[in-house]
Amino acid sequence: MKNDAPTPPVLGMILKGYPRISESFISNEIFLLEQLGYQIRIFSMRDPRENFTHDSVRRIRAGVDYLPQELLRPLHRLLYHNLLLAVASPRRYGRALGLALRRFSRSRKSATWKHLFQAGYLVHKFLPGRNVVRLHAHFAHSPSSVALFASRLSGLAYSFTAHAKDIYTSSPEKLREKIAGARFVVTCTEYNRRYLKGLAGESGTPVHRVYHGIDTKLFSGNPDHRVPEAPYRILTVARLVPKKGLPTVYRALALLRDRGIGFRHELIGDGDDRERVLGLIGELNLGDRCRWLGTLAHEQVLEHYRRSDVFVLGCEIAPNGDRDGIPNVLMEAMAMNLPVVATDVSAIPELVTDGETGLLVPPGNPALLGDAVARMLTDTDLRNRVIPVARERVIRDFDNRRLIRELGEIFGGDRELGG
Repeated sequence: MKNDAPTPPVLGMILKGYPRISESFISNEIFLLEQLGYQIRIFSMRDPRENFTHDSVRRIRAGVDYLPQELLRPLHRLLYHNLLLAVASPRRYGRALGLALRRFSRSRKSATWKHLFQAGYLVHKFLPGRNVVRLHAHFAHSPSSVALFASRLSGLAYSFTAHAKDIYTSSPEKLREKIAGARFVVTCTEYNRRYLKGLAGESGTPVHRVYHGIDTKLFSGNPDHRVPEAPYRILTVARLVPKKGLPTVYRALALLRDRGIGFRHELIGDGDDRERVLGLIGELNLGDRCRWLGTLAHEQVLEHYRRSDVFVLGCEIAPNGDRDGIPNVLMEAMAMNLPVVATDVSAIPELVTDGETGLLVPPGNPALLGDAVARMLTDTDLRNRVIPVARERVIRDFDNRRLIRELGEIFGGDRELGG
């Protein structure tokens, strides 16, 4: 019997890579949007870079198409689909090509051509028959460039979510251009929203703030969290990149050691600065107190939250302008009744209020960071006051099930998706 039921509209999600351990907030978002009834197709610009993933990824129903991630090696495939698309839609392709020429004249970067060709490949090879009615990119740099070109080539509207590095290391001119062409923009902090709204100017493009949030049921409070005793257990979960301020953390730990405070520190994460960070541990003679554990899945990280006495992060603005929004690991620690010490960079004060839900210090100051860590470990009254209030802050303002409904309402306002 023929099925005459209409095919549901599909939201095409353009991602830089999928799945990625460090971007669990994106996979959580996709899963929760599916729970709200959205049909999603993922277009990934890169293959997975880890050989394992979070359990939440396995629950996602969306299919994935992988774009060629280089320009030269797969150039014959890219050109094949782009030439056919140009023949089929010469006006649209001409307009997209003109945009690429203008962008290349400003930047002189070959990435412009890669993004155009990836977009043409996506539109010609992957869109037909999928009933994709809208495009949404995660990150304001390369994924939104592909979305911009794909929109010009297909006629579909696009939107994008801007996060942290992608905002502050992007050319303001290019970012302004993307905002002006988008149906709407979403970002994860009020700090970011104000910056993007300023760039948007009079374009009229709505810029929404929707916090990422976390699964507060997964990161549930640890009621048996003990009163800390030396040697204290200190935890950091971070990518090993400059904006995380890990050298400040280790210099603070060295000062604690020199004050005779016993501790064990564990670092979970990996990144381009690995050799520098591990080298600094050796230079400071902290090897007997500090362990690097590499990248771990959430299920393993949970156990480290439960076993630790304080969570510390030294975020700062990197030389290239890169900075965090609100690191999810701070929310996770607070939800697990693990008190946090961090810096007052970017949007972190939107989560952590100094003396109320944690302790904040200026970035790049090991002495103040060390003092704050020592205080959080030894001041019982402070811990007893901060821990329950911090958990309540996360539950009230950063529960991803509630926040995803806000995002769903934004997507649902689009007539193409049935709003």
